[in-house]
Amino acid sequence: MSTTSRSHLAGDVLAVVSQSGPTVSFFDAATDRLLDTVEVLAEPHELCFDPTRRLLWCTSAYHSGYYHANGGRRTELTVIDADTRRIVEVIDLAPEHGPHGLALDTARDRLYVSVEGGPDRPGGVVVIDTDARRPIGRIDTEAPGPHWFAVSPDGRTGFATNKEAPFVSIVDLDKGVLTAKVEVPGSEGLAVSPDGTRAYVAGPYLGFAARPDATPGIRVIDARTASVVATLPTGSAALPVHLTSTGKLLAGEVRSAPDPDSPLGRQLPGRLTVFSTDDHRHLGSVEVGLFPLTITSSPDGRLAYVSCVVSSTVDVIDLDTLTPVSHLTLPKRAEPGAHGLAYLPRPA
Repeated sequence: MSTTSRSHLAGDVLAVVSQSGPTVSFFDAATDRLLDTVEVLAEPHELCFDPTRRLLWCTSAYHSGYYHANGGRRTELTVIDADTRRIVEVIDLAPEHGPHGLALDTARDRLYVSVEGGPDRPGGVVVIDTDARRPIGRIDTEAPGPHWFAVSPDGRTGFATNKEAPFVSIVDLDKGVLTAKVEVPGSEGLAVSPDGTRAYVAGPYLGFAARPDATPGIRVIDARTASVVATLPTGSAALPVHLTSTGKLLAGEVRSAPDPDSPLGRQLPGRLTVFSTDDHRHLGSVEVGLFPLTITSSPDGRLAYVSCVVSSTVDVIDLDTLTPVSHLTLPKRAEPGAHGLAYLPRPA
């Protein structure tokens, strides 16, 4: 492991979901010491930190299992006090179900939550008032399974990736309507550039991997023209995408070998692949755990955190040298394991 000093992170905390826990664990970002573990509803997925209220939002998508193989969809969001690490409230979004992706607009006090479709409505995004902690609207994305969601820095445009639909949905958040569909053959994680002009979208969804037009990589979407203008190639299917404060684009690649007993194959160590957003250069890759599913980074952009759901681990990577710094292991009762991440800077 790297000897990179993390003393400047003293007081900061990394929150990590364990789907099978079902828990949210809190680690000291400077020492990796486990500080606390909060039990939550079954199948927690993603996390989102509200720095204004110092609240942590957690989606619970299913009663058991995962996308396409679950024991029924859940309808809840859990709100956790980031400092006392206690549950503040559980919000029921019913009749909406399958909440997954989270995106926060602190300027407008809005939280956006992607939800799956059903017989009576397509998938969409629920709008939450973060002061009242209540839903105040819904935006249709015209796809059955919107999964990840991201918001432009000005809070006016939203992007929803759709596992099964062959397009990314772009929505006007002021008007609450779908404005464009950008052709992408099944999409996964995404990130939006600081100026809001580009979205970076991973694809294809693993179910699309056999299609001839489904070259694995990161599609670069021009938000002004609602079109794909470039593809950054990856060696295998990429799922999570993250953009650091220093302009590095991080993608988590899932690698596998054929396995007749598993549609996803036998899992091999994944890879964290890094690109420059200035010129789209490939900056390098580093091996991580099995099936990387979520990525975040420290506020200074020096460290990446990659949660890997099959190995139930979090790899901490030095992004200057692309070397491992440390390795966190989460307890799990069964598959799957580590998923959502949130970096919590110490209180001012």
